[in-house]
Amino acid sequence: MLRRMRWMSDGDGRWELDAETPVTMEGTARPVPGDPLPLGLSRGPRVTRPKQLDFFHRFMASPLVPSFSASGEGLSVHHAHLLHLAHNWSCTILEQIHVPKLVSVLPHQNLTFQASWPGLFVDKEGAYWDVPLSLSADLASVGSSSGLSYHLLLQQNSGEPKCFGGDGTSDVPIALLPGLCAKAAISIKKSIDVWRRKEDKLKNVQPYDVFLSDSHVSFTGIVVGPNAYHFDFLLFYSGAVASGYLGDCSKTQYGNFQRLFLDLTRASARFDISSGSLFLCGASRLAQDFFFSRRPEIETFCDVCPDVVVSLQQQIIGPFSFRVESSVTIDPRRQDHYVRVDDSVFAIDWALKVLGSAKATAWYSPKHQEAMVELRFFEA
Repeated sequence: MLRRMRWMSDGDGRWELDAETPVTMEGTARPVPGDPLPLGLSRGPRVTRPKQLDFFHRFMASPLVPSFSASGEGLSVHHAHLLHLAHNWSCTILEQIHVPKLVSVLPHQNLTFQASWPGLFVDKEGAYWDVPLSLSADLASVGSSSGLSYHLLLQQNSGEPKCFGGDGTSDVPIALLPGLCAKAAISIKKSIDVWRRKEDKLKNVQPYDVFLSDSHVSFTGIVVGPNAYHFDFLLFYSGAVASGYLGDCSKTQYGNFQRLFLDLTRASARFDISSGSLFLCGASRLAQDFFFSRRPEIETFCDVCPDVVVSLQQQIIGPFSFRVESSVTIDPRRQDHYVRVDDSVFAIDWALKVLGSAKATAWYSPKHQEAMVELRFFEA
């Protein structure tokens, strides 16, 4: 599934970060501005897809890297040719082979390749939007575990967006119509270690991942200031909206990831409140209802219910571990499914011990029928 592959304690709130997808050759799609995706599996600082493929080819004996997308062309394999031109200058030629097409045309000796999508976006319902031309600039200053961070995004769209991969009934998101879109966000994050144990480590034994070598319990709180959007569609329409965001994440790890078996167990839970003003109004109405002994309305409960994402990681053997992440929907309006687990993603991680903190990850989303193999660095 297209995911916003961020570890759940990252301090960017709901800023629209690139999401991983096997549909494009670059391995990413951009979320629709103002329409954040649900969180997905964890990831650290992004390594570009060409560099990931080059690493797989050179150091992991994988000349072809597979991916799968039911909404795309099914099973595909990827290869990258990295050419060094001069000092700090290089170019990359990406190859993507669609296996079903290759099998079907082999008798006719006519191989088919597909170019990358020029401007691919994804909305929170999982529908892809292809914009003929989309130019954007993203300026960011990210603080430390308790510093101030800000983002500024400018995006110019041209051409008529086309939808594919969804149910075919989605309306075009306003942020993808021709014109200019601007967004600014300010966030404050604070992380606290409730408990951390550095003892009981094996001496002279390097952990499979240096960032996953301490048992601990930690909490992270995030507050994002009002996000402002402005759209100008050929001088015929302009508008602005504002919202706030609150988030809380708890993360627990047991084990030092040094031993061969069951030396790493991690669990995380994140609670997201997409609109701070709506949450405060709902909480105020609930307090008044309880104070005056009134029966609260179900809509009021819905206003204060957060979006919940839970994640579990367990070492299997040596550098290999299994991960699963799911969103938990709390909807008091549905008596039959008051709490619903949805949008699960499963992954196998292979920690690359010689690099200190790096891993190869293979993930699969049953709901969206997408799978991908990636390389990631410095996840905590």
